[in-house]
Amino acid sequence: MAGQSKDDIMHDNATSAKWLVDAYQVKVYNVCYSLLHNHHNAEDVTQDVFLEVIKHIDSFRGDSKLSTWIYRIAVNRSLNFIRSARKRQIFKYIDELLSLSVSEESNFAYRPDPGNQDEQRLILQKALDTLPEKQRIAFTLNKIDDLSYKEISEIMNISHASVESLIHRAKLKLQKLLKDYYR
Repeated sequence: MAGQSKDDIMHDNATSAKWLVDAYQVKVYNVCYSLLHNHHNAEDVTQDVFLEVIKHIDSFRGDSKLSTWIYRIAVNRSLNFIRSARKRQIFKYIDELLSLSVSEESNFAYRPDPGNQDEQRLILQKALDTLPEKQRIAFTLNKIDDLSYKEISEIMNISHASVESLIHRAKLKLQKLLKDYYR
């Protein structure tokens, strides 16, 4: 089905849905996981992405590649999930404060062992999470999902120069955040 027109894709909905999932599931999951850092949440959001893609395939205008449109949906769904999770976290924190059930252990600052790869990944994820949203998306799509600047500019609907700038600023901030850890 690669290279087919919108009409060809929509011709047989069941076959099209299966093809879309087969063709893009791993890539969409990787985008979601790289932004959410959680396997179960990434799976849930990936499923939501394909439900939206299949439901709205008739609104795909063909102005960009199908993959770009799908990536844009994946990024937007992931960001919506993050925003929603932050709201839930704020309410949970307020509830804990009001009930005075916050333990002293929750304020414990954990310093991971720099030799452990899982802990290194955790440190990197936490550093990525501190980046402004657009920098985090551009950096993640480029460095983790291996997309080109052109593809990122289409997904984020910004200029090529803006993508370069976002990735450059993200690298500088990450270097600053991680320099002490990797000494």
